[in-house]
Amino acid sequence: MIAEPDGPEGRLRRFATIWSRAVFPATSTSLTRPEFEELLLPLARRLSEALRARNFEAAEGKAVGAALVAAHCTDPDALTHTLECVDAYLVLYCGGDGSQEDLRIRSARLQHAMAAGFAQELRERTLAEQEAISVAALQAQGVVAQALHATEARFRAVFEGAAIGIGMADLDGNILQVNGALLRMFGINDQTMSGRNVREWTHPDDAPQTWTLYDELVRGEREHYHVEKAFYRPDGTVLWTNLTVSLLRDADGNPQYQLALMEDTTERRLLNLRLRYEATHDALTGLPNRTLFFERLEKALGAGNNQRFGLCYLDLDGFKTINDSLGHAAGDRLLVEVADRLQSCATAPGEMVARLGGDEFVALTTGPDTEREVDELAGRIMNALITPVSIDGRDLTVRGSIGIVEGPAGERGPAEVLRSADITMYRAKSAGGNRFELADPEADARAITRHGLTTALPAALDRNEFFIEYQPLVHLGDGTVHGAEALVRWLHPQHGVLGPDRFIPLAEHTGLIVPLGRWVLEQSVRQARAWRESYGDGVPLRINVNLSPCQLTHPGLVQDTVDILERTGVAPDALCLEVTESALIGADDDLLKPLRQLAEMGVDIALDDFGTGYSNLANLRRLPVSILKLDRSFTQSMQQFPADPVDLKIVEGIVSLAHSLNLTVTVEGVETGAQAEQLRILGCDTAQGWYYARPGPPDRLHDLALVDATG
Repeated sequence: MIAEPDGPEGRLRRFATIWSRAVFPATSTSLTRPEFEELLLPLARRLSEALRARNFEAAEGKAVGAALVAAHCTDPDALTHTLECVDAYLVLYCGGDGSQEDLRIRSARLQHAMAAGFAQELRERTLAEQEAISVAALQAQGVVAQALHATEARFRAVFEGAAIGIGMADLDGNILQVNGALLRMFGINDQTMSGRNVREWTHPDDAPQTWTLYDELVRGEREHYHVEKAFYRPDGTVLWTNLTVSLLRDADGNPQYQLALMEDTTERRLLNLRLRYEATHDALTGLPNRTLFFERLEKALGAGNNQRFGLCYLDLDGFKTINDSLGHAAGDRLLVEVADRLQSCATAPGEMVARLGGDEFVALTTGPDTEREVDELAGRIMNALITPVSIDGRDLTVRGSIGIVEGPAGERGPAEVLRSADITMYRAKSAGGNRFELADPEADARAITRHGLTTALPAALDRNEFFIEYQPLVHLGDGTVHGAEALVRWLHPQHGVLGPDRFIPLAEHTGLIVPLGRWVLEQSVRQARAWRESYGDGVPLRINVNLSPCQLTHPGLVQDTVDILERTGVAPDALCLEVTESALIGADDDLLKPLRQLAEMGVDIALDDFGTGYSNLANLRRLPVSILKLDRSFTQSMQQFPADPVDLKIVEGIVSLAHSLNLTVTVEGVETGAQAEQLRILGCDTAQGWYYARPGPPDRLHDLALVDATG
């Protein structure tokens, strides 16, 4: 099959071609460049799939990095060119239609994973090679010893012909002879080496046991030892070696010489250090990345007694707007400038700054007094962001929201601490941003619960975990049931029955309110039909259903309502949709259009929570409403006798205004007979509340024991 040039397979092939051309010169493979491209193609496909997968898997990036080593791409430039190619072209050719910002963040995480996998595989291969060299060195030691005891000519051939560095010294450490390979490793000549003593070659990075092993060897207590050791060259540079030192005995078995075999591992060590740096540092800012930060945080949380930690979790306010309006290049330069400023804020011992990804940074401080230090650190960060950042002649104002977590070491794990800091940061952002907040365990628990409910909402609708209770609407004139309001509930598997205040805001935030609202509407209308079919005209036909502000803006509201009424065979005048007053404040004609269409069909529109939205009463003339639902805050004082005369006047005025506009008035929250009687005298039309009945299942509505509403 030939891939279409602009199709996914063709674009993937293009990415593999660019990758192979960038990396091929740095490989030691025997393949041709086209053959090498074919080798990279499945790796490119793995990267493409990992980039677009629903759940990010770092293991895919690590596997690709390890595969590069297996393909003989062990030169440092091979990894560098690979990471540059992935950074520049992976999203472009393999990103599809996903969010560019999310894809770039995931691409960066893939690059870090690739570097980590490359480093791990190279380290394992290196260890295997070192083991093989160690075995070869011991074999060479035996050959040298035999040659030394045989003939000088044979010894000389082995000594000078060896590919690794070899040196001989007496038991006092005086150097007797070295071969050419060792001289080249140190960058000196034979004259400079002669007269030196082994004990002169100490280095600050020597392992603690290095010289203990040496002393045991020259005393004849051990035959050999193997260590990784650094040496200073005459020019001041450092030579790293795999060093094997063996004891040579005379024909009678007495210690006579020491023999050193050295392999130069300097370049390999530098490569490993470089790979470690690339795997633990952010490519854009140079700051420690998430991997290294978690290592440091885990270490800080595992510190001994009397140690504490403080963590600042920073998210820039409005960064997405800057990125979208000025481009990713400007956004990247802004992030680099912010990173530089943050680094200048955390220079004390025990402090560090890291970039977690995107515009999220963390600052960590440790020690016995972090309660004070973390507040000061957060203050320094906020002050560092005050000065505008100049990019392309523009002065960009940078602000940030910070969540602070502080506490004793040893009580929480890294994931829990970071989650608490993240939650607290979002609390600061919700409070307006450009501020920092301290973690609050109770607020954390509420946020975690909200998150759990949010993620469980979609499945809850599919599993039929929602149900509806109905609260009667009573006519104040004769006490008869006039209708019922549908109130949705969630029977949560862990939290039990949840009221709408617990999950409706979450449904609105996620967009699930539209299918949930459609379900509530259809179930309620079907129930109204079932009441009429079962009990005749003596039970309520009118059903009140709450309408979310999000549903008002949904283009399918009118058609959904029409379809439901037609499918159920219920007349439009049997339905009342309740809309909160706050949702209609400042509403334009486009927002009111669907309500007008529904009202023209015969559906009643009720203005819910009236009196709490500070709207202009003159707006009532332009709203397509037929019912005012008076908020319970106006009638609470009527529970006692005598009622507050001011409240009586307010309610009387609202009722008079409503009736003059041909609107009926429903009152919520009626809890006593005194309230009901006073509201009847004031002219209110219908009421609902616990005085009549609490919300209940539909089969209870027809035989509710209602208290006489006329007193």
